[in-house]
Amino acid sequence: MAKFNPQNGHVILIGAGPGDVGLLTLKGKDWLSRADVIIYDHLVNTNMMRFATDSAELIYVGKKEGHAILEQDEINNLLVKNARTGKVVVRLKGGDPFIFGRGGEEAQALKEANIRFTIVPGIPSPIGVSAYAGIPLTHRDHASTVSIITGSNESGQNNLKIDWEKIAARSGTLVFLMGARKLPRIVEQLIKFNKSQNTPVAVIQWGTTSRQRTWTGTLATIVDIAMKEKIKPPTLTIVGEVVNLKSATDWYETLPLFGKTFVITRAEAQADAFIH
Repeated sequence: MAKFNPQNGHVILIGAGPGDVGLLTLKGKDWLSRADVIIYDHLVNTNMMRFATDSAELIYVGKKEGHAILEQDEINNLLVKNARTGKVVVRLKGGDPFIFGRGGEEAQALKEANIRFTIVPGIPSPIGVSAYAGIPLTHRDHASTVSIITGSNESGQNNLKIDWEKIAARSGTLVFLMGARKLPRIVEQLIKFNKSQNTPVAVIQWGTTSRQRTWTGTLATIVDIAMKEKIKPPTLTIVGEVVNLKSATDWYETLPLFGKTFVITRAEAQADAFIH
């Protein structure tokens, strides 16, 4: 059992979910209300900060696709530095901290520094975004497996490269995170290793938010669609037969007031009933 220095504070690594404030967990909301410091990423919906106290210090660390205000080692040091002052430090991340969120690296750094930490899982973006796009990742008739792959680069620490041949050979659903700028490369590699060009593809931008947009096509057409529509991050790309189910299971983007902007003339705390 790890022995933590009782004089240090406590760091809570919280998954903020895919974007919709309502998808933040109750435990995540509770910790936000108790935080002295909140260190958050680009993909976090800042409306969640209304759950924090007025005295909480907010520190933005970026982590935007292709850009970073602070490198990961600097973020680790920031967590440790704040915790050593005895504070309750919330590290708020989009999606889930342990799915391409570098939560594992931050937890390791905290343990090495004898800092107490707690993990609060969030709804992963592949789960939340696909649901809001009306695309089931599995279906009895179409897909019994799901593969979640980072699309932001092809190698990370220790040269962990994507094995495109194995990926392309999988018969289930493929989900690529953070791959807007690498979409041509993703499509090129899947086709190169014999994925049918007729395989359905969906690209979802700003999933679960009022800005959500979904484009569908095939491996043969999706790159041209993305270029024509000038699709930018953040996106999630789904490859597989389940994409064809969207027309039957779409629900969010077909809501009567979807995408509309309203001005609510009352206090923020009283506006929640109208928003939800």
